[in-house]
Amino acid sequence: MLNTAPRAKKRTLPLPKTGRGEMTRRKILDAAKREIGRRGFAEASISTITSEAGVAQGTFYIYFRSKEDVMRELVLHMGRMLRHHLTEATEGAKNRIEAERLGLRAFLDFVRRNPDLYKVVEESQFVDEKVYRQYYTEFAKSYRIALAAAEKRGEITPGGTENAIEVRAWMLMGIAVFLGQRYGLWDPKAPLDPIVDVATALLAHGMAAR
Repeated sequence: MLNTAPRAKKRTLPLPKTGRGEMTRRKILDAAKREIGRRGFAEASISTITSEAGVAQGTFYIYFRSKEDVMRELVLHMGRMLRHHLTEATEGAKNRIEAERLGLRAFLDFVRRNPDLYKVVEESQFVDEKVYRQYYTEFAKSYRIALAAAEKRGEITPGGTENAIEVRAWMLMGIAVFLGQRYGLWDPKAPLDPIVDVATALLAHGMAAR
């Protein structure tokens, strides 16, 4: 049975000093992403990962200590990639609601193009809860800053309580996570714009009858 308790942060192995070394490390990560995404963490093996990457099994341990080490790196890599992707997608937004629409559309598209990486993140909660929490808390931190700025500009209603920004950030993240599951992984052929329109209308107008 996998241990779900948060683990102490381990010192990572030094990054490669050459382009060739970085390419080898990237090949291992890409192979691990595909293998864990397809078979799940428990069934994935280092021998299969290195075989798919086209490197010797001993080479794996030059860059990573364990399969868990690879998963942690993939989760953090997913976070960096996705935040950069969303920043680019929303930088031209006229207001916060438009930014939410553009961001959700970009997120769903990202999940469809990176299904294995998305699955790795979700499975990481059963392998290393600490890195799973870190993935989401770093997103929440960025979200809180954006929402607070939008509130000051008058683009969204005031939250009314001290922790309203925090609650709103996690609520919006939850919407994206489950829409990502439904329309990113389970139904990747569904048109995205109508889905995003429904979500955006809910954010802009709420559910109460008027």
